[in-house]
Amino acid sequence: MLLLLLSFLLVSSQSHSFLTEPTLPEHQTETRLNFAALDEVRLLANGLLQLGHNLRDFVQNTKNQINNIFQKLNIFDKSFYQLSVLTSEIKEEEEELKKTTVILKANNEEIKGLSLEINSKVEDIIKERNHLRRQVGGLEEKLSGLSQSLLSAEQVTEISTFKEIIQTQEKSITDLLKAVNEQSEQLNNQRTKIKGLENKLSIQETAQNLQKNRQTNSLSGYLPYFTSDGSFSSNLPKDCGEVFSRGQKFSSLYAIKPYESETFLVNCEFTEEGVFTVIQRRHDGSVDFDQSWEKYEEGFGDFSSEFWLGLKKIYAIARQGHSLLHIQIEDWRKEKHFMAYQYILEDAASNYTIHLKLHSAESSSALDEHTGFRFSTKDHNDGNHEPNCAQDYTGGWWFSICGDINLNGKCIQSRPRKKGTHWKPGRGTTSFKASKISISHLTKPQTP
Repeated sequence: MLLLLLSFLLVSSQSHSFLTEPTLPEHQTETRLNFAALDEVRLLANGLLQLGHNLRDFVQNTKNQINNIFQKLNIFDKSFYQLSVLTSEIKEEEEELKKTTVILKANNEEIKGLSLEINSKVEDIIKERNHLRRQVGGLEEKLSGLSQSLLSAEQVTEISTFKEIIQTQEKSITDLLKAVNEQSEQLNNQRTKIKGLENKLSIQETAQNLQKNRQTNSLSGYLPYFTSDGSFSSNLPKDCGEVFSRGQKFSSLYAIKPYESETFLVNCEFTEEGVFTVIQRRHDGSVDFDQSWEKYEEGFGDFSSEFWLGLKKIYAIARQGHSLLHIQIEDWRKEKHFMAYQYILEDAASNYTIHLKLHSAESSSALDEHTGFRFSTKDHNDGNHEPNCAQDYTGGWWFSICGDINLNGKCIQSRPRKKGTHWKPGRGTTSFKASKISISHLTKPQTP
């Protein structure tokens, strides 16, 4: 390419000089030739420079192509190596498969041999069975022939008669057994009916007792509760909240069965404010609340008037959680005060220790907190107070300091007020005419 470019430049310069240049003197011609050679050198240098750039670009492109080729060769080498590894693994697996195939073929041949042997034995057994059947048939024919030759016609008739009698007796025995079975089934049905009648009588007696309790509204203890088949029911509601959720909308007495407790009656109140289980009511002093520890545990009073539900039952309801303790009190001026507490009630081993924390109140005299106080009665001191507050102030209560709070004292307006129902969480002592303590059932648990 360089030679072609030089040749072209020389030819061009010569032809140009021959065609265009006039005849000059000799010294002018030499000068002109010198200048023409310099231009040609420049042109040649430019061509060479351009050629160098082209060669450089060509070399760079060639290097890039060579690098790409090497990269592809490396990738090819890696792929080839991986393929060789896979080929080796496949060959190894193929060898193992060949060995397994050989073993399977041997086992198959062995199984075929066993199958043929079993088929042969089965055929032999079938042949022996047919042979035995033929022999048995021949023996039966021989026996019948011998019996006919040895026995007379009367004996054969008598034997036939005996056979018929035996068959008749067997049928009679079968019929008797069938009749006995039918009689046994009827007796079982009668027993079931009698048991059902007894259960119905028990249910009626229980219903009468429940109705009597509803009519007299007397506070009863734990109750038996039967289903239609006479068994104890395990599907009773666990509290008044569940009574309401099952469709009961009227405030009344209902039988409930809290978790791990026996059945008992409670007074459920359904109001716009919520669902409540009433555990204490005071309003006229008709019931003496100066009772023993046993009475305060079991409950006393009259549902239609004044009552205390009982610490055992209150604990059975409270231990299920999801509830608040509501206190409603009314003083002798007919002013009412409402308070709601988050609470925890402990079991009998701790003398029903209570922990209270104020949740809401409509009274400035509400107690903010009442924590870790045990229940006491006149015959059961919790050991925290000397002398016993229940003896001095009557009734059973969670006494903290004697004289501060007691909603189970006597319903009296005149002095000594410490013997009556009173509330003194702050300054001054307020005597109360009526009180109601209830448990409201929530959808979310509350933690004091």
